Amino acid sequence: MKHILLTALLGLACAGASAKTVLIDVRTPEEFAAGHLEGALNIDHQVISQRIGMAGVSKDDEVILYCRSGRRSALALESLKGLGYKKLQNYGSMDEARKRLQQK
Repeated sequence: MKHILLTALLGLACAGASAKTVLIDVRTPEEFAAGHLEGALNIDHQVISQRIGMAGVSKDDEVILYCRSGRRSALALESLKGLGYKKLQNYGSMDEARKRLQQK
């Protein structure tokens, strides 16, 4: 519950801001709590379609997804495509995402 409230507050704080890059860890809250990339939001891939708006992520934002192996982030990417998000990237595993983000 605390995580949902924090995500909602973050979404309100970001509302109205211009397009941005958003890093989303689509693993479970337990996996996220055990370690995640700095600045990442946690939205489980199974509920991303319902919670992406509450997190303040707009369809104009660049969305970077990652998980443990890349499978769940691929599923999340397809869900978000169906909602009309266009600037989506699957960075695969957390290790791969870390490497790719360091290159940016």
